[in-house]
Amino acid sequence: MMFNRPRPIDVTSRLWRVNETQSDVAGDGPIALLRALIDLGARHKVPLLACSAAGLLAAALYAHSLPPTYQATATLLLEPRQSAASGGEFGAQQTLDLNRADSELQTIRSERLLSAVFESLNLKDDPELARRQPGLLTRLLSGLPLLAGQRASESAAVGRVEPGAANTAIELADEADRAAFLSFMSRLNARRVGQSFVIEIEYSSSDPKLPARVANATVSGYIYQTVAFKEQIARAGTEALQGRLDSLARQVDAAREAMHAGALPAIATPDADARIIGAALPPLGPSAPRKSLIMALGGVLGLLVGFGVVFVRMALDRRVRSAKELAREMEVRCLGSIPNVPGAQGVPWHITSPQQQKFVAAIRDLRTSVEIACTSLRNEKSIVIAVVGWTPGAGVSTLCASLAQLISRGGRHVTLFKAADGEDARASGDNLAAVSLAGAAFAGLMPEQLSFEDVGGVAVLPIHSRDANANLFTDFRNPRVRRIFEAARSRGDVLLDLPALRHSMDALALASYADVVIVVARAGQTTIEEASESVQLLRRAGANVVGTVINRTRG
Repeated sequence: MMFNRPRPIDVTSRLWRVNETQSDVAGDGPIALLRALIDLGARHKVPLLACSAAGLLAAALYAHSLPPTYQATATLLLEPRQSAASGGEFGAQQTLDLNRADSELQTIRSERLLSAVFESLNLKDDPELARRQPGLLTRLLSGLPLLAGQRASESAAVGRVEPGAANTAIELADEADRAAFLSFMSRLNARRVGQSFVIEIEYSSSDPKLPARVANATVSGYIYQTVAFKEQIARAGTEALQGRLDSLARQVDAAREAMHAGALPAIATPDADARIIGAALPPLGPSAPRKSLIMALGGVLGLLVGFGVVFVRMALDRRVRSAKELAREMEVRCLGSIPNVPGAQGVPWHITSPQQQKFVAAIRDLRTSVEIACTSLRNEKSIVIAVVGWTPGAGVSTLCASLAQLISRGGRHVTLFKAADGEDARASGDNLAAVSLAGAAFAGLMPEQLSFEDVGGVAVLPIHSRDANANLFTDFRNPRVRRIFEAARSRGDVLLDLPALRHSMDALALASYADVVIVVARAGQTTIEEASESVQLLRRAGANVVGTVINRTRG
């Protein structure tokens, strides 16, 4: 009987085709993406929760570190009045279009008007508008010895009077005033409400009383500037009425006093080209920072960072963790997923816990999958199944022993050729049996001269021997090894618990005798590259790899 005859992969099963692309239409679309994200979040909930909590904490600290900001808004309606002509007669009605409205808005934003408001309220000494204080990083760096020495030298130079120091001080003072005025302009915002003739003047400050004063003073300054211009025109007229001049003068004085006081004019200003429709009131509470929004954004940002960390870890971590991932990356059918059950050494006769029930059910499903994959090979004949892993800790011995026990309890005779797995008690040379496959081949024993150990109804024979020379010099491609496998196959099914591929090439030599080979990957330990290399090595050696098994899965 020929064992080492490689056969096409696509004829090993009438049900599964490992070289055909399986359509997965149901897995497309946003619903599948949402499910994948939920599954990803459930599997990596710890780093996601940690990143979200860190984001919320950072956002909360940042929100509470920001000073409160108050805003006040004054509303102005542009409404041109009739202007007085010479001789006390009234001229034509002034028109107001969109271009004129934009011009008036630019007048309010002009540096001339804002500088008058800035000086009238004496805001140059406001500490809020002074130069910005050094940030946290600057203060931390200032504690370094080098910067501390520079600061000491600067402080020592303050006491020395040099030529031109007075001029420099004046320039610095002017520069400080200019910086304060620029800061004042950046805090004031004048805008039109849509395409209407309504203008809103808004000011922001950490002082709850200052925004209303500045907004009202700006409105009063605009009215003062408009009425003062009309007063100048009226005084220039040769036949201006004294009453008209007195009225304009009173409006000018009221607007000037209101601008200095940060309020609205005390009297009506009918000659202004605008009507005040809303005074700026002191705010009841801060408008910024919006702590709840900052914390929400911090939480979302932390969650996104957490997903980024998870994606980076997944991209760098090539370890297999699920049967779907193994089948997708390997393009080889995953025949089973064995759960991690501590202390499991085989299939017990009596199930005493739910974990044992899951383990036995997984072994049964694996047996069924192997039978389906070997349908075209069995035909009421015994088959040889080889199970191999890349590293000794993949759990191949426990998997083979459990599978052999389950097949044996189904009424078939099973012979198990067992390797010395690192997790097995036979791993040390002193615990190896006196009779082994390597020892029989090395000594030239006939199959009938071998004695198998009965373990739970399974005939077990170790692959390696106590004799180191036998393990070193035995050629597992020897015809004597073939005759031993043929004799075992004549009695029933044969399972080969092969040694790890990483440490021994004996697995490649023995795998060629098997009808089907199964590669075992341990969840969270075996990488995609290791499993792929195992399949490639076995196929190059002529082995018929029909699928993979992921062992010791969690969840």
